Amino acid sequence: MASYEIFITFGIYLVFLMAIGVYFYSKTTTHESYVLGDRGVGYWVTAMSAQASDMSGWLLLGLPGAVYTSGLTEIWVVIGLALGTYLNWKFVAPALRVQTEKYNSLTVPSFISQKLNDKKGYIRTFSAIVILFFFTIYSASGLVASGKLFDSLLGIDYKWGVLIGGGTIIVYTFLGGYLATCWTDFFQGCLMFFAIIVVPVAAYYSGGGIDGISTAMEAKDISLNIFKYTKVWSLPIIISGLGWGLGYFGQPHIIVRFMSIDSADELWKSRLIAMIWVFISLLGAIAVGITGIGVFSDISQMGGDAEKVFIFLIHKLFNPWMAGVLFAAILSAIMSTISSQLLVSSNTLTEDFYKHIVKREKTHKEMIWVGRLCVIVIFVIASVLAMNPSSKVLELVSYAWAGFGGVFSPVILFTLYKKDLHWKTVLASMIIATITVIAWKTSGLSNTIYEMVPAFVINSISIYLLEKFKVFGNNEK
Repeated sequence: MASYEIFITFGIYLVFLMAIGVYFYSKTTTHESYVLGDRGVGYWVTAMSAQASDMSGWLLLGLPGAVYTSGLTEIWVVIGLALGTYLNWKFVAPALRVQTEKYNSLTVPSFISQKLNDKKGYIRTFSAIVILFFFTIYSASGLVASGKLFDSLLGIDYKWGVLIGGGTIIVYTFLGGYLATCWTDFFQGCLMFFAIIVVPVAAYYSGGGIDGISTAMEAKDISLNIFKYTKVWSLPIIISGLGWGLGYFGQPHIIVRFMSIDSADELWKSRLIAMIWVFISLLGAIAVGITGIGVFSDISQMGGDAEKVFIFLIHKLFNPWMAGVLFAAILSAIMSTISSQLLVSSNTLTEDFYKHIVKREKTHKEMIWVGRLCVIVIFVIASVLAMNPSSKVLELVSYAWAGFGGVFSPVILFTLYKKDLHWKTVLASMIIATITVIAWKTSGLSNTIYEMVPAFVINSISIYLLEKFKVFGNNEK
């Protein structure tokens, strides 16, 4: 059972997050402010909220656990994510910020549909279905991480941990909407950055430095020298790892941050901040897994779950007050992503379904409250999926990431940069990509090549060929 110091620290942190929601409740007066913060978010908050919502619980739980188990085979994932982050900020962010404002689009589905002149909204509807499906899975992964954290940290039953962590998110997301999620992400991103530096440094010395860690890794048949570790150079592992970076262009909860910044001219500042944060955070997560091997040579010392290595390191190496702060960083990683996903899912239901199904004139107050109710609906469904404590965070995240990346990434790039793209071309390619992701995953082929890669490639080729041969004719403007 955790000490009272950790309980107090955790309690203060949860109250602080909910207070942010209460603060922004009074400032959320229009539907656009609830959905997109009136497109007035500063570059610091834009950068930190984008990256905090990107790096979910897998940064402090899933990735270190995978490194602890498999060593530096995860280095290609890190490289892929770093490259994807940069390219996303460089090429998608400015174009998306300008074009979504031009078409007065509040969501990704509505933007694609409006720009491609899909008058009947088929793209908007299909996109919304894909978003709701994969975001429910993605949100469930965060709730799984929450349950594991409360179970390991406070001795609270796993299922109650899912509900407590999720319940806190519901409060500030329900009340404060987009601005509340952005500002909580900002503070959470700062806390995550602090923790990902402090913990591996302490673990390095506790694990006996380079010699102690190397010895422990060799005992697990893992080498610090990637040139001696043959698995690292396996072509399927390289392709699959780098393939993670392809997903960035199509992650709605990340690219929505580009749509809300106050000015496109400020995006270069956000990009610089984001890249520094990502580079250090990813290296830190790798370091947690490696140094964890030196401190805990046997996985049984962590209850048999490698994804708890960060939690057990904090328990072992820090006094209760500092441990409480560092544990809050893990909760930050979990909450920052779930809140963004719940809000995007809610906005999708509100903007892409309710707004078009209910034909009468709707007030801002009505749209805000419909959005708030949708937040609760998505949370309930995700909570049911998360009730299995044996679920692996990284597995759930990877499937959802592949879904968004495979279906949306090529579409976003083509929509932003190709003129006269036919909406039927895009709809057909999205359907093909969705089938590819699900079929590749269920067939077991994802054990060889990450399902993101074939879906992205097939989606891109489909768009190119369908447009080249004008299968659907010329798009009518």
